[in-house]
Amino acid sequence: MANVVRAALVQATWTGDTESMVAKHEEHAREAARQGAKVIGFQEVFNAPYFCQVQEPEHYRWAEPVPDGPTVRRMRDLARETGMVIVVPVFEVEQSGFYYNTAAVIDADGTYLGKYRKHHIPQVKGFWEKYYFRPGNVGWPVFDTAVGRIGVYICYDRHFPEGWRQLGLNGAQLVYNPSATHRGLSAYLWQLEQPAAAVANEYFVAAINRVGREEYGDNDFYGTSYFVDPRGQFVGETASDKSEELLVRDLDFGLIDEVRQQWAFYRDRRPDAYEGLIQP
Repeated sequence: MANVVRAALVQATWTGDTESMVAKHEEHAREAARQGAKVIGFQEVFNAPYFCQVQEPEHYRWAEPVPDGPTVRRMRDLARETGMVIVVPVFEVEQSGFYYNTAAVIDADGTYLGKYRKHHIPQVKGFWEKYYFRPGNVGWPVFDTAVGRIGVYICYDRHFPEGWRQLGLNGAQLVYNPSATHRGLSAYLWQLEQPAAAVANEYFVAAINRVGREEYGDNDFYGTSYFVDPRGQFVGETASDKSEELLVRDLDFGLIDEVRQQWAFYRDRRPDAYEGLIQP
């Protein structure tokens, strides 16, 4: 396996309907493949608007099964076409009444490898997610893909260090963090938390944010997506804060071993002293 992985992400504006939104992401993926990318990730619930700005039962219509729903099947075809690993965040329905904020991971040959379900579900103004989603219950999977070991952590999860650490302990080399976050009180955290997580856990992070305004609320999604390395340094420039953008970056996975040998955070962990962290 090559040490350098060319990776991509997409921050996108909402088109108004699922068909055109999925088609747009397919074209971004094809362009990424033309640029040599071998893995790509999309934003939170990428094929829908961020409907969690409101609490209305009509928005359950965006949900579909994973992996047998139409979007994941279409993304499996896209993975086979482009030869890329694809991280696909969607609104999942498991059965009647069981809904999750989910990301499917598809290997470069179109194989469905599994899913991650968002653990931490916010319920505050503009982010009424508990109305729609149950907390994730499939743990912290890390997927063996054609490009390496890929994990996923979704949006609000990023405020909780425990999951970042578990992904590292499970062997992640690159963690995709699809999000929908807007300008406001916590915007300054966007370029603080994921680089800090990359440093603390010594892997790469792909931080993806929506961009623009949508019809269901006042949230102004500010993009600024990026890749960050295990030293907490941005890999190239961040994306625009106003416009849709495809980022393609070369990630040197050899840096992971280099940093872990130099900083040795995993060696110096003290799990025997952390019992209090898991008390209710």
